[in-house]
Amino acid sequence: VGWFQEGQQASGATLPAPATGSGSDLWEEFPLRLSAVRDWLAKENMILGDLAAVVGRGGLLRPVSGGAYSVNETMLADARGSRRGKHASNLGCALARALADEAERQSGEEVLALVVDPVSTDEFEDVARISGLREIPRISLSHALSIHAVVHRFCKRRDQPVEGTSFVVAHLGGGISVCPVSDGKIMDANNANSGGPFSPTRAGGLPTQELIALCFSGRFTHGELVEMTVKRGGLLSYLGTDDAREIENRIEAGDEEAALVYEAMAYQISKEIGAMATVLRDGVQGILLTGGLTGSEVLVEWISQRVNFIAPVEVCTAVEEMEALALGAIRVLNGETQMKEY
Repeated sequence: VGWFQEGQQASGATLPAPATGSGSDLWEEFPLRLSAVRDWLAKENMILGDLAAVVGRGGLLRPVSGGAYSVNETMLADARGSRRGKHASNLGCALARALADEAERQSGEEVLALVVDPVSTDEFEDVARISGLREIPRISLSHALSIHAVVHRFCKRRDQPVEGTSFVVAHLGGGISVCPVSDGKIMDANNANSGGPFSPTRAGGLPTQELIALCFSGRFTHGELVEMTVKRGGLLSYLGTDDAREIENRIEAGDEEAALVYEAMAYQISKEIGAMATVLRDGVQGILLTGGLTGSEVLVEWISQRVNFIAPVEVCTAVEEMEALALGAIRVLNGETQMKEY
């Protein structure tokens, strides 16, 4: 059972979107979210006591290597204390623990409570942490759950172990993560909120001096600049929409600006793939593209034309978040991997 996103409807369970900027505490929503999961289980005629494991979305925790982690008191304390920031995914581990405990009381058997590949997954080499300014280290924040799941699925379909493989994986969605992955480990990543290619709503890497000037121009507050760069940047900033389908329709109708901006996004993604390929010194076996934007044939074609000289380009069906969580738990239950201690 994963955490419900704000406003997401799942089998009739709807949660209200918390107010932004109001200082509201997401943990006040914990009982409501827990109740929504119980209601969904009842509607699906699922009995808690029949469960072998409950998986929560791993949030902004301490930096950890990828994998499945048992929910313990340290994790719960870090999540509740918003150790690396406030986000609804911080509730995931607590929801998993509460449901697993309830399931254990019903069945009398151990029920695992775990998280898989949390947002704070960090497998960087030390050299990747140097930014160019001592006060600002590079940090590992990426779509780790999706990226690891895609690599596992790709290797399983080809009946090859993850060990010994080397890919550049690009998760292309509302945010974009481009990562070199060696032996299943994410060696580097652009921070989708602060660097790399622009995306449908995020500005990506920006010219430093010009950004500093904008910050001190007096035109915008701190909150407004965060909103501009994370939620109203990218395609939305240039074209007034973050809907790739609408933009492609505009391109087909002859909108030259839409074509230029959309190709620029493909251009920046391609540059990031090329940069990340240099991390894999023993060569790149494949470039794996995943995420919602891979449904855009024109975007995929533009990227492929620029990077296929590096390695073959494969479009991989996105592994949905809930499925990726379940697959991670199944690997533990089947003995394919060991559950780690946080």
